[in-house]
Amino acid sequence: MVTPDTPRTPDTPPTPDSPAPERAAVQRLLDANLDRAREGLRVLEDWARFGLERADLVARTKDLRQRLGGLHRTAYKQARHTATDPAAGMGHPAQAQRLLPAQVVAANAARVQEALRVLEEFGRPLDPQLALEAAAIRYRLYDLELELLRAGAADSERRRRLQAAHLYLVTSPVPELEEVVAAALAGGVRLVQYRAKEGSAAQGAGPLTDAQRLAQARRLRQLCARHEALFLVNDRIDLALAVDADGVHLGQDDLPPAVARRLLGPERLIGRSTHALEQLRQAQADGCDYVGVGPVNATPTKPGREPVGLAYVREAAAASAIPCFAIGGISAAAVPAVRQAGASRVAVVRAITEAADPAAASRQLLAALEQEH
Repeated sequence: MVTPDTPRTPDTPPTPDSPAPERAAVQRLLDANLDRAREGLRVLEDWARFGLERADLVARTKDLRQRLGGLHRTAYKQARHTATDPAAGMGHPAQAQRLLPAQVVAANAARVQEALRVLEEFGRPLDPQLALEAAAIRYRLYDLELELLRAGAADSERRRRLQAAHLYLVTSPVPELEEVVAAALAGGVRLVQYRAKEGSAAQGAGPLTDAQRLAQARRLRQLCARHEALFLVNDRIDLALAVDADGVHLGQDDLPPAVARRLLGPERLIGRSTHALEQLRQAQADGCDYVGVGPVNATPTKPGREPVGLAYVREAAAASAIPCFAIGGISAAAVPAVRQAGASRVAVVRAITEAADPAAASRQLLAALEQEH
């Protein structure tokens, strides 16, 4: 142990028993870099919140910031003395060149990473817990920075299309599925979900195999691409990745959205079925891009599921910051009531897949959605 009477060399690190002036200098250094790291994380958090509207990235950035805040000891703040800091207020011409959000994100991520490295090096002898946490956060930030930059570059087009979509076709294993989807796309549908649950029957045969699902999903993905429509896969993240889908839709009993996001990356969309307001709020907190709200009516697509009626649609429309699609036995005739409840988007299955003319049914639904309520 180094004591105040122990001869010191330049290689002797400061410790809790170091001379007071040296210990105070290290405490000021730790305080300055904790401030620097927390401020930089706040810049990243606010971009994720207001620029990207990505609740999942907000939550991850906020967690890192709060973890550092919990280690910002009062002793470090009390050691602060800005008046004697020779570099206080010092700027650099490069700061004026950060004109794009991506430049701001990259600069602040680097700022945080540098501050964390200082905390790790100087905190090790004086505050080992801070040093360990700084190292762990620094490694997590490398991945988070990449996701923030990718989100700004790649997510905007998919999310723009999602915002513009008001009619959502969810498929079922009907005969001539590709022809039905092609007709719906010709009728104006711009958001399609491939849904083929376990036990779904193939045309004139037994249950669908994964090979058949892959082939169907690939062909539907190509159809959607030709019409510049979004294509999502129900449940199956592996299948979505295999066909380069735009995202997945998850039920309440499927993988958590956080796990799906790690597998899919920041660019793809994640939707979530919700049946109550608390589930919707959780979906938003989990960073989902949209929610299904229902079932509004009893439907054979969800056997045994109690319908929520229009009451939950009203709650969701008032509370949600992300797109909500009312779903469950909705036909063109039912759209005015759904619109009256505050929903401007609907998801349908049988209203299109079982229609004699899927293109005409799609146009009729879109027309009903466009009418004032």
